[in-house]
Amino acid sequence: MNYSFEYIDIILLAMIAGFIFLRLRGILGKRSGFEGKPPPQFQEVIKNINLEKKTNQPENFDENAQKEFLKGAKIAYETIITDFSDSDNKLVASKSLLSKNIYDQFNKALQERNKRGHYAEITFIGINSADIKEHKKANNILKVTVDFVGEVITCIRDKEKNIVSGDPEKIKKIYDTWIFSRDIRSQNPNWQLVETLT
Repeated sequence: MNYSFEYIDIILLAMIAGFIFLRLRGILGKRSGFEGKPPPQFQEVIKNINLEKKTNQPENFDENAQKEFLKGAKIAYETIITDFSDSDNKLVASKSLLSKNIYDQFNKALQERNKRGHYAEITFIGINSADIKEHKKANNILKVTVDFVGEVITCIRDKEKNIVSGDPEKIKKIYDTWIFSRDIRSQNPNWQLVETLT
């Protein structure tokens, strides 16, 4: 008789354990999702997705990327040149477009102009051409050299507004070669002017 009670206890414990297991499975759920190798018919699709991701990377400076770059480079060119036209001799609009080294160089030139009591009047007429001379990547830094041909009306005046140099009535053609750079790993899409060549 004692043995029969022991069997009943074991059966009851097994039932309780089974009930607890089913409840835990219902609450926690079961393993789902694909965890093995993809079937052969999907391997080609995955390969194409990986290729598409690679071609969309910013280091792929293809024809479309170059066209988009030149649009921004033209805007940057106009912004930087006209920023020299302020009577307070401060770089404001173009500061984010300049590397620290170039900003320091430009700012020094403005401070020297300010010491002389001079300021510039610049009217930007337009850009005749902007062509990519070369582009190269080194250590995730992409550098692009651009040849600009632009037209401006410019003159330097003193405190009494007398003309020191330039002609406020004459359009002048200017030729510049600028180098822009950006870190292709950065989430920031903006380029910076890092060097000017004469």
